[in-house]
Amino acid sequence: MQDVIIIGAGPAGLSAGLYASRMGLDTLILEKLTPGGLITQSSEIENYPGVCKKVSGLELMQCWPDQTMRFGAKIESEEVNQIQIVPSSEFQVPLFKIKTPKKEYLSKTVILATGATPKKAGFEGEEEYIGKGVSYCAVCDGFFYKNMDVAVVGGGDSALEEALYLSNIAKKVYLIHRRDTFKAAPKTVKEVKEKENIEILYNTTVKKVYGHPFLQGAVIDTLGEEKELKIDGIFVFVGMKVNSDLVKNLCELNEKGEVKVDLNMKTTLDGLYAAGDVRENSVKQVIAAAGDGATAALNVVKYVKNLKV
Repeated sequence: MQDVIIIGAGPAGLSAGLYASRMGLDTLILEKLTPGGLITQSSEIENYPGVCKKVSGLELMQCWPDQTMRFGAKIESEEVNQIQIVPSSEFQVPLFKIKTPKKEYLSKTVILATGATPKKAGFEGEEEYIGKGVSYCAVCDGFFYKNMDVAVVGGGDSALEEALYLSNIAKKVYLIHRRDTFKAAPKTVKEVKEKENIEILYNTTVKKVYGHPFLQGAVIDTLGEEKELKIDGIFVFVGMKVNSDLVKNLCELNEKGEVKVDLNMKTTLDGLYAAGDVRENSVKQVIAAAGDGATAALNVVKYVKNLKV
């Protein structure tokens, strides 16, 4: 039996694993993908304290798994399918049964650190052309569009940062935004506006993409006027959907599907904690996710030590 099982190995999960294992808990981290989380797909990070130069998300997260395992935490590449509450003959509180395709695990506590995944923009052909011109990761796929024309959809920090990244690879970058102002940081907006090969298309949406067999263009709508845009690829950054399905029947969520927690990262179910982008009111920043993970782990330590036989 584990003292704590952490689901997700992004900044929140790895920080939780580091603190929990360092405090002596038998700690297991389950991650269906490569440890590091969604931030490893970011092309540029310049606001993580103590890192004094711009780095990619992959560079930032490079040593986190090793540091976590140094204190005894185990990381397994498994996707969690279900969390069940099961009675305990040993303790006065129920335990958690974690099911994966490979096996089942039993744990005294769970920290949910499953983060969020990119939302779809919803234009015609989006699903059809994934991997054929539609992408949600400029770092992953930008290389394939060297000296080509591409579009970026979105108006937040991620969209503008990825447009800047792509502008150093592609010949032309169209930044398609459905409003006439950006939500991104002023510094980033200024950089985008000053980049010669980025063209901003305000008040514009994508209606559909087309091509055979790969994407060759898009139909866009600007204030009711439709026209074709010849592009080789389109990168979508229109927000995130939190990955809370595992606990939707176990604890309280808000109207956005985010997990409700208190200041200790405790959910409405005893023994279940949530950290990082999956929890309510997360600011969706690496440093905040890491802090959440540490907070959750330290409170899990208190919970486990106070369990009564």
